Amino acid sequence: MQPTSLAFKDRARDAVTDAQLQRALLNMKPGFQQRRAATVAKLPEFEALRDQARDIKNHTLANLDTYLSRFEERVVANGGEVHWARTGREACEAIAEICRRAGARTVTKGKSMVAEEIGLNDHLEAEGFTPIETDLGEYIIQLRHEAPSHIIAPALHLVKQQIADTFREAHTDLEADRPLSEPRQLTDEARAMLRRSFLSADVGITGANFLVAETGQTVIVTNEGNGDLTQCLPRIHIVISSIEKAVPTLEDCSAILRLLARSATGQEFSAYTTFSTGPKRAEDLDGPDEFHVVLLDNGRSAVLGTEAEDTLRCIRCGACMNHCPVYGSVGGHAYGWVVPGPIGAALDPALIGLDQARHLPNASTFCGRCETVCPMKIPLTKIMRHWRVKEFESGLAPASVRRGLSLWAWAAKRPRLYRFGTRLAMRMLGLLGRRRGRFGWLPLSGGWTRFRDMPAPQGRTFQDQWAAASRQDTGGR
Repeated sequence: MQPTSLAFKDRARDAVTDAQLQRALLNMKPGFQQRRAATVAKLPEFEALRDQARDIKNHTLANLDTYLSRFEERVVANGGEVHWARTGREACEAIAEICRRAGARTVTKGKSMVAEEIGLNDHLEAEGFTPIETDLGEYIIQLRHEAPSHIIAPALHLVKQQIADTFREAHTDLEADRPLSEPRQLTDEARAMLRRSFLSADVGITGANFLVAETGQTVIVTNEGNGDLTQCLPRIHIVISSIEKAVPTLEDCSAILRLLARSATGQEFSAYTTFSTGPKRAEDLDGPDEFHVVLLDNGRSAVLGTEAEDTLRCIRCGACMNHCPVYGSVGGHAYGWVVPGPIGAALDPALIGLDQARHLPNASTFCGRCETVCPMKIPLTKIMRHWRVKEFESGLAPASVRRGLSLWAWAAKRPRLYRFGTRLAMRMLGLLGRRRGRFGWLPLSGGWTRFRDMPAPQGRTFQDQWAAASRQDTGGR
């Protein structure tokens, strides 16, 4: 997937005026926020599990080479094969070669953000294969030739009528006047269409939520059952995963699984949690004849040991974006790459370059809601602040921003002048705004006042109030 993050400002501006997108985004609060809160409240040890999960992933990242080697050994012992890919291109070529050797034509795919990242579908189509997304949301956006807008709900940006219109345009062999006004009608139609692909596919490709080093198993978490059909029915099962998905043991995996569904969809556990352990054995009734795991680096190893390393703990639950006021206003497509929202703002500069993603760390109010709900306790605002500093230091920030910050820094280093200036500004603005109590327009504040009023200052400056409170606490000494 080619990043278009440099267009974030223009896309965000278009998103806030898109009535249908805004209707779709309104579903996030009852759909994700409230269900998560209710489920988490039922688990007294949730915070302790967060600490445990953070420690597990920190340990794994500090010893990633050891656990990946152990994982490969176990996969081979189970009858599978591991393919190492430094870049997305290498991963795509490895998968295409497996498909060629199998004489494949149709390839079914479970939902995989890594596959989106490397543009796997486009590569397979260019090689003459027909990839078919089997997750309902991914299937919809594949028909629309769009990228996913959310980690776990790829078609979150769409409303029912848009989906119905897409199905009528794509499924031309069905009756034109069939009813498609209800969610059940839409899902039934998608299920019927996808059944043909499940039964005819030569190769099935899934992602992985976890790679268990102890057993060589890959784990996927789904709610539709498409992942199981994708990996069990075709002759060949290919898993595409980035390297940071490794965990040491089954017990470690189980601990993090207790956080994943609760944080993502508000479920205690997802409908399907599937552990794959290589090709089928002689006594198995079904399963693939071949099992391949493609392990992708694509810049992850370069993130280890940096300020952004904590982002590699992410388990792709989407909780941060579900609670982010910025994502909730502009949606995922505005971010211009496969990982949107706060985690994208923290991770994307490390993977696609700060020059490409410099707008994203600035697309945050730093309210901290993302950190509060992150099951892996990733310090997202700290990492975004790091990227803002790097943007300034590298000269990527706009000249107006650099000049403004330089002027502020000059004044802040002169406390008396700074205090005098803020007091004077407070009093002047307070006097000018005392009649209405707010401003509809202010110089240099158009980005704020274009959409809302600026409250007129009241009372003393923060520094004066702080000093007064400190004197009161110390009894005036």
